Amino acid sequence: MTTLIKRTDHGDIRELQLDRAPVNALNPMVCNQLAEAIGDAVAAGVGGVVLSGGPKVFSAGLDVPFLLTLADRDALKAAWEQFFAAARALAACPVPVAAAINGHAPAGGCVLALCCDYRVMASGPYRIGLNETQVGLVAPDGIQRLMRRAVGAHRAERLLVSGELVESEQALALGLVDELTGIDEVPARALSWLEQLLQLPRKPVLATRAIARADIVEALQPENIGLDHFVDAWNDPDTQAGLRALVAKLGK
Repeated sequence: MTTLIKRTDHGDIRELQLDRAPVNALNPMVCNQLAEAIGDAVAAGVGGVVLSGGPKVFSAGLDVPFLLTLADRDALKAAWEQFFAAARALAACPVPVAAAINGHAPAGGCVLALCCDYRVMASGPYRIGLNETQVGLVAPDGIQRLMRRAVGAHRAERLLVSGELVESEQALALGLVDELTGIDEVPARALSWLEQLLQLPRKPVLATRAIARADIVEALQPENIGLDHFVDAWNDPDTQAGLRALVAKLGK
């Protein structure tokens, strides 16, 4: 089986790098391997996890060209379920996770980043956000909750309705990311944040973290995603037109 998640240990911290060229599009195999890698890291007793991507693209989000090949509703639903399973694995990870956003992070890439404790992004012309409306999709309530948690209700509404992707400087100003650095330094800064956190008393940190992040876990519960409704809307004319326009753009 092709390995799509590269694992590197840095002492007590494990880096999990999305490794599906060219843009780390999230197909079911990537999502399954990511969820498995998170579980393996926890089982190995790591103190923290860095989730990285790159180069220049953290993750372009779901593999839309692949999804458009799935004529069967059950297969389409299963593919989306695997993505949300990976997001839940990140959100519910019992040890801290720092996102090393070394490049663009639209849509599903942004969702994965929002599931992490701390987000370090490359400074420069790199964009992040939930651009679902621009491609004919509606972000489920649970995903919208993640955005509201990061940037506040009013700003989240503006970003979600317009589907705007913001560059790194604006993302920092909005609170969508926590820190900017040079693109080559992003994983190292994420690692550094975790190393500092691990200097604190472990049990109180993990217990406090679990309380503070309970709303993230709750947001991603199936009842707040409404996957059946989401999948049913997939074949709406507006949605299909937006998705096919995206694929045509990607092909240029």
